[in-house]
Amino acid sequence: MKILVKSGRVVDPKNAIDEKLDVLIVDGKIAEVASNIDAGDAEIINAAGLLVTPGLIDMHVHLRDPGLEYKEDIITGTKAAAAGGVTSVACMPNTKPVIDNLAVVRYVIAKAREQGSANVFPIASVTQGMKGDLLSEMGELKEGGCVGFSDDGLPVKDGEMMRRALEYANTFDAPIFSHAEDLSLVAGGAMNEGPVSTELGLKGIPWVAEDAATARDIMLAEFTAARLHVCHVSTRGSVELVRQAKARGVRVTCEATPHHFTLTDEAVRGYDTNAKMNPPLRSQQDVDAVREGLKDGTIDAIATDHAPHHHDEKNVEFAIALNGIIGLETLLPLTLKLVGEKVLTLSQAVALMTCNPAAILGIDRGSLAVGCVADMTLINPNREWTVEASELQSKSKNSPWIGTTMKGCAVRTLLAGKTVFERS
Repeated sequence: MKILVKSGRVVDPKNAIDEKLDVLIVDGKIAEVASNIDAGDAEIINAAGLLVTPGLIDMHVHLRDPGLEYKEDIITGTKAAAAGGVTSVACMPNTKPVIDNLAVVRYVIAKAREQGSANVFPIASVTQGMKGDLLSEMGELKEGGCVGFSDDGLPVKDGEMMRRALEYANTFDAPIFSHAEDLSLVAGGAMNEGPVSTELGLKGIPWVAEDAATARDIMLAEFTAARLHVCHVSTRGSVELVRQAKARGVRVTCEATPHHFTLTDEAVRGYDTNAKMNPPLRSQQDVDAVREGLKDGTIDAIATDHAPHHHDEKNVEFAIALNGIIGLETLLPLTLKLVGEKVLTLSQAVALMTCNPAAILGIDRGSLAVGCVADMTLINPNREWTVEASELQSKSKNSPWIGTTMKGCAVRTLLAGKTVFERS
């Protein structure tokens, strides 16, 4: 089966490509990338006026499957991914049961392969049941298909446990994904500590809760010479800690979410629970620091922390509402907005969503080189659309951008050469 994606602007940062080219797909793989390809009887996809990129990769997603399928499942979550131009996701382990054994890993991989609209790469828990007292069987889980380890949603509180986890994972060069949070400093807080929390009468979470935990985990990574990935950095302190660690040669990477480089704690006014997440929305100075970290390469990837919740779990008092928002379908326009604002070049933006996360996860995606799997996203960077709850593919609708007009979207998503989403 041959498909020719014709006359698009091909942006492939891994291979330093940014020009108008054709891409030939044969049997689900990239066969040729060149000008004016004559592919004979190939199916033609006209990409004139569109960006053609490797399929986007979201390395931090909660699919809620198994056990919490009333919020999301692998089918709806990967449909949301495809609608957002995302062809690969790494799913976090805080499911029921937790992804801490081969049976659950095999379930996730098999269901995604059979019924999914995107590749799903499981991240297993650092500790058994995410309870913090016994390490998971990391070697077995890595061999079974997991790409990293995290107790995301919870920090690994015990420093000795984190050290041993880093050492164990390092024996097969797998990253530990750190949810950097000192729970003793969070102390029941509901939003960022600052003037807005004081005005609203909500207990605040200070920036030091994140920074202290980030500093500890970086020092442990430096001590063990192991790979650390810091999830959803949200403070200027965390960004600077990662920047300094990289300069010292520590094997640390990190990610930022669209909500942390777009929104501040001002969004909480009105007690909108769709502005409640963990880490919380921070100050403008923190947002500026995250944007600068993306610009200078301190931050390696943009990931959504897609966290679906049922309406009833959000439609409650702010202090008791669950943390998190969905993000797969708004990842692309919010990232392209940084390009429009001259924070990032287009090539930088695409790299943050393709080859950079692929390298951290160690997966063979994020490239349009000949021979690679033809995961591909066709993007109209100028198309305006409104985020409507009824049109979202995700089962949950907990987004602060419902009703917002966005610019830029995926118009076609290909998974191994097969169209899994097409926007009319």
